[in-house]
Amino acid sequence: MSPLARRSIYRTSMFVLSVVLVGVLWELYKLIGPEDGGKIFGAAVLPRSNDTAMPHIWSMLSRYGRPEVRGSDRQIWSVVLAGAWYSFRLSVAGFAIGATIGVCLSVLMARFKMVERGLLPYLVVSQTVPLIALAPLIVSWGGKVNILGFTWPKWLSAAVLGAFLAFFPIAVGTLRGLASAPSASLELMSSYAASWKQTLFKLRFPAAIPFMVPAFKLGASGAVVGVVVAEISTGLKGGIGRLIIEYAREATGDPAKVFTAVFGAAALGLAMAGFVAISDVLLMRNRPKETTT
Repeated sequence: MSPLARRSIYRTSMFVLSVVLVGVLWELYKLIGPEDGGKIFGAAVLPRSNDTAMPHIWSMLSRYGRPEVRGSDRQIWSVVLAGAWYSFRLSVAGFAIGATIGVCLSVLMARFKMVERGLLPYLVVSQTVPLIALAPLIVSWGGKVNILGFTWPKWLSAAVLGAFLAFFPIAVGTLRGLASAPSASLELMSSYAASWKQTLFKLRFPAAIPFMVPAFKLGASGAVVGVVVAEISTGLKGGIGRLIIEYAREATGDPAKVFTAVFGAAALGLAMAGFVAISDVLLMRNRPKETTT
């Protein structure tokens, strides 16, 4: 068995084991935890373990095979799958925008140290802006865009918010990777009278791949979070975020239904991470694996 196959089997088994462990801990707490939650000095510390707050796992999973509403032909699994597919497309668009911006900013900062010193602090500060407050502003600003007959679609606002969370880890990770090229190799390229552009594509970017892959994984997950929050904040229909809001309104009578959409959002994040992992396999062939430091 090849090392790649062994590594894939190990990662898959660890993922399945972690999911099973979370399920066991969920049911264990539901068994021994207080139904009305625990309080210390009047402050709620432990969550409630009743069926409304914490349905059984088998109740949540069995809900996928039932109709979305009574008398409907559409089952929950098909509705959640359609919503996840819609949000996935928006996440891919946001990830593409964020990756482009992040890589361009990292190249600019690597080329000019003055730009790095002046721009990097603002990139860090940008991530402290509450996304739920930024979403209505993006929709409002986008609604005023009308260039050569182009009308800003509402879904593009969600993609932009996904890009907002995706670009930062990509920019920082790529910048760190571009600076990781060995000094001896840089001196060798200089001795060959290589231009900065030649050094960038022939040395710096290949050296940056072990840093870029994990950064892109974070960016992909961030794009999903941004899109889901944008769907919730702006009321964009068709996505998994909208389903979470709609199903949450029925939480009192059907609490397991809410978790079907939540699980769909979690699966969407895993799908985006897997999308980047495929590029990891292709780009990291015969190269050092991704760094963990």
